[in-house]
Amino acid sequence: MEIRDFEVYQLGSGVAKGQTWASSAIILKVTTSDGVVGYGEAVPTLRVQPVIASLREVGRVYRGKDPFNFERNRWEWYKHDFYLSESFESTTALSAFDTACWDVVGKVLGVPIHALIGGSFRDRVRVYANGWYQDCVMPEEWYTRTKEVVSKGYSALKFDPFGAYFDWIDREGIRLAVERVKAVRDAAGGGVDLLIEHHGRFNPNSAIAVARALEEFDPLFAEEPVHPENVEGLAKYRQATRLRIALGERVLTKQHFVTLAQRGLVDFFQADVANVGGPTEAKKMAVLAEAYGVEMAYHNAFGPIQNAVTIQLDASIPNFLIQESFYDFFPQWKRDLVYNSTPVVGGHYQVSKKPGLGVDVNEKLLEELRVEGQEYFNPDEPVWVIGGTWKNAR
Repeated sequence: MEIRDFEVYQLGSGVAKGQTWASSAIILKVTTSDGVVGYGEAVPTLRVQPVIASLREVGRVYRGKDPFNFERNRWEWYKHDFYLSESFESTTALSAFDTACWDVVGKVLGVPIHALIGGSFRDRVRVYANGWYQDCVMPEEWYTRTKEVVSKGYSALKFDPFGAYFDWIDREGIRLAVERVKAVRDAAGGGVDLLIEHHGRFNPNSAIAVARALEEFDPLFAEEPVHPENVEGLAKYRQATRLRIALGERVLTKQHFVTLAQRGLVDFFQADVANVGGPTEAKKMAVLAEAYGVEMAYHNAFGPIQNAVTIQLDASIPNFLIQESFYDFFPQWKRDLVYNSTPVVGGHYQVSKKPGLGVDVNEKLLEELRVEGQEYFNPDEPVWVIGGTWKNAR
């Protein structure tokens, strides 16, 4: 068996309300010489065209290869791409091919991916809601929306309460953030975990000021509290606060993770299977994290193929903490892309036992949702924020 061909689908259906980055999707379809089809997904965020170009480059290495040779195929691309370790476009394209190969192999063998990478450690995966706080600005709006989400059965909520502040935040900004977090805590009650998203937006001094103000709420973790390239700033933050640190969506290699773990700068690791090289590398990262006493909370913010393969990883690892989920808050077309989807029930995903990814792709929608050109861009609101929250007051 060998990879005979591949096709890249750029998908979209208008501007996603609430999650601008979710307006696009990049799906990879791989077909083998035996006619077996596997799917992968690459990350689109304001990089759609470069990522598509990178997928075509990686495809030149994967075409003609045996999909069972995960390590060898990855090594071939590593050998050819001089900048793999520093290029998000390269690693996400590699991730899509690796995921598609695991999907193929699972289908050929008639087993789900988790059965091939560690077996079944759990049948259900606890999730936290993300993307749920669209247009929330004032505390009362946060309170009302929190009630709605908790009523769906979620026992953990992640959110960014910092409005339009970037790099620095003043006393008024901290006061507003505290009011929003308090509103969420009051509405959710003490039995719901709060996870504070910073989006890697602050300098160390501002991040520390925020942490000291939020310690009273005992969040499960603070995610990316400082700019991700500022490792010394992260060390300064670590020394100044009791909050636990989660990060990883912008960590591209296992070597990068080790440099952070060796210094004790991460409590929970959020590797992204669509960023780091697919299941082959994402599983290695979980093993390394286990060796450092770090728990896994895979990043999962893009689409149904990423979501499906991430659940397969969650099922197989011992050091699992919790799983990010946008399922109930993504545009409907992303949920419709897979027939036997994975809805959140009682704050959990049920692990699929179907072969490969565990989901079947709606190929008709792949054709109907094709788009071309650059993705939507709003100069007044960064693509990475939840829509309608880049403001400090009504």
